[in-house]
Amino acid sequence: MARPELRHPANAEGAWYVDERCIDCGTCRDLAPITFGENALQSVVSHQPDDPRAEQGAWLAAQACPTQSIGTSDRRSRPGRLYPWPLLDGVYDLGYTSPDSFGASSYLVADVAGGLLVDSPRFAPALVRTVEALGGISHVLLTHRDDVADARRWAEHFQGRVWVHAADRSAAPFATDLVEGLEADEVLPGVVAVPVPGHTRGSVVWVVGSVAFTGDSLAWSHERQELTAFKGACWYSWPEQLASLERLAAAARPSWVLPGHGARCQLDPDELHDRLLALVARERAAAA
Repeated sequence: MARPELRHPANAEGAWYVDERCIDCGTCRDLAPITFGENALQSVVSHQPDDPRAEQGAWLAAQACPTQSIGTSDRRSRPGRLYPWPLLDGVYDLGYTSPDSFGASSYLVADVAGGLLVDSPRFAPALVRTVEALGGISHVLLTHRDDVADARRWAEHFQGRVWVHAADRSAAPFATDLVEGLEADEVLPGVVAVPVPGHTRGSVVWVVGSVAFTGDSLAWSHERQELTAFKGACWYSWPEQLASLERLAAAARPSWVLPGHGARCQLDPDELHDRLLALVARERAAAA
């Protein structure tokens, strides 16, 4: 629950606020960019929600916040539990982000290979119950070492297998299945692992149907209205990341990008492919 005595002074006047425990993960800004902005390395309410859709976005951000730093001064009643939040047929945002993964988003894909958890939210009993109601989880797909969070607890609860790239296995020693090398591989029916070393040595994009779950390797930028990658948060190799994104463009033609950090997008597959190659070209030119 947000703490009114810690309300950041840069919040816009009104009921909604972010308190000073915010870790600047950016999740609220990606979910509700009209309502939330950045100020001095933390998120604040830059514009009070003024219609039902904006209010809903604020509640989604509040329930996703890893430090529970978003709230209302009038203690208004929240509209029930919003997560899992449906994004497209059978694909859900799980909210409940973990401070252990710096607020990274995670996702449920129902009815594919017995249910897929992509990266890990907090192991919250209320969320566990709703995931059970949606059919549960048979596989946990980790995009990279940073977003493991409570993956072990989820896998143990549902008796599921855990997939991670061998280069990042030290962050998930409980993993049961390894992705290796650089080649794209259909590891389960309808589930393709595309290794994308760069952000970390063992980063993987998981492609399930029309959706690319990109971890911290690729996202959409609300500010630039363009695909983006995080050069300033590239822990292994920026040149390798650009080469990886080029291989991703050759390996898959998704229409959705669902990242751990950064905004989501849906585009025509050919447009997304062209924008991805343009991103690689821009960044290589900037580094030349």
